[in-house]
Amino acid sequence: MHSHAHSHRGATGSILGWSLAATFGFVAVEIFAGIEAHSLALVSDAGHNFTDALALLLAWFGFYLEAKPADEIKTYGYHRAGVLSAFVNALTLLALSAWIFYESAFRLRHPRAVHEGIMMAVAALGLVLNGGIMWALRSARRHDLNVRGAFVHMLGDALGSVAIVAGAIVIRYTGWEQVDPALSILIGILIVWTAWDIIREALNILLEGLPRGIHFHDVTSAMRAIEGVLDVHDLHIWSLGSSTHALSCHVLIADVPPSASDAILQRLNTMLAERFHISHTTVQFEHASCAISESGCAIPAQMESHEGH
Repeated sequence: MHSHAHSHRGATGSILGWSLAATFGFVAVEIFAGIEAHSLALVSDAGHNFTDALALLLAWFGFYLEAKPADEIKTYGYHRAGVLSAFVNALTLLALSAWIFYESAFRLRHPRAVHEGIMMAVAALGLVLNGGIMWALRSARRHDLNVRGAFVHMLGDALGSVAIVAGAIVIRYTGWEQVDPALSILIGILIVWTAWDIIREALNILLEGLPRGIHFHDVTSAMRAIEGVLDVHDLHIWSLGSSTHALSCHVLIADVPPSASDAILQRLNTMLAERFHISHTTVQFEHASCAISESGCAIPAQMESHEGH
C-alpha cells in the first residue's frame, strides 16, 4: 500500500514536470503565431498559458515539498506546502480573470481584424495540449487541492482555446469580430467561480477549519457510540493537507485498568480511520470515579493521556 502510494505520487510529479515543459514550449509558439497573425487573442492567450505554466511550476514545487518527511522543525511535515501553492494559484486565476475582463471590454469597443486561419490552428493545438494535461491529472486532482488548482488552470485555458476556435469560425463566416471578447468574458466568469472554490477550501485548511465532507455532530455521535465511551468534549478536527486529517479530544470513560482503556482507544482509532478517514488522532482519557450517591458518577480529577496514530 505504501509503495503503491509512493509510485502514484511519483507518477503525478512526472506528469506535472512534462506538462510544465510542454506549456512553456506552447507559450513560445503562441506568441510567435499571434504576432504573425496580428491576433491580440492569441497573444492574450499566450499570457494566459504563461500563467498556467507558473501554476504548474507552483504545483510541481508544492507536490515536491509535500513528499518531504517530517523533521525536528516541521514536525507535521510539509503537507500544507501544496495548499499554499493552490492558494497562490487561485489568486493568480482571479488576477488573470480581471485582465481578461479588461481586455475584452477594450476589444468590444475597438475590434481588430485578425488572421482567423492561424488563430484556429494554434488554438486547436492548445486544446489538444491542455486536454492531454487535464486527462493526465484527472485522478490526482480528486485527492490533492494543489493539483486541482493546476487542473483548473488547464481547464480555463482549454476553454479559452475552444472560444478562440469558435470565434475564428464566426469571424470567418460573419465578420462579427466582437464574438471573441464576448466569449472571453464568459470564460473569465467560469474561472472566477472555480478559483473561488479553491480559495475557500485552501483558507479553510490554513485556518484549521472542519475538513470538507466531515460533520462535527456525526463524529461526536459516532465516538459516543463506541463501547466504553461515556462522553466526548473539547473535540477539534482539522486538516494537515488536502487529504490528511487530524483530531484531538477529551474522552470520558469509567475508571478501568489500562488494558481496558487501550481497547477503547483502539476501537476509537479504527472507527475514525475507517468511517471519517482521520488517521492522526490524539485522545486524552478522563476517568470517571463512580461513587454511590444521589448525583451518580462524579467527573473526576485523575487524567491519563493516550495518543494513537
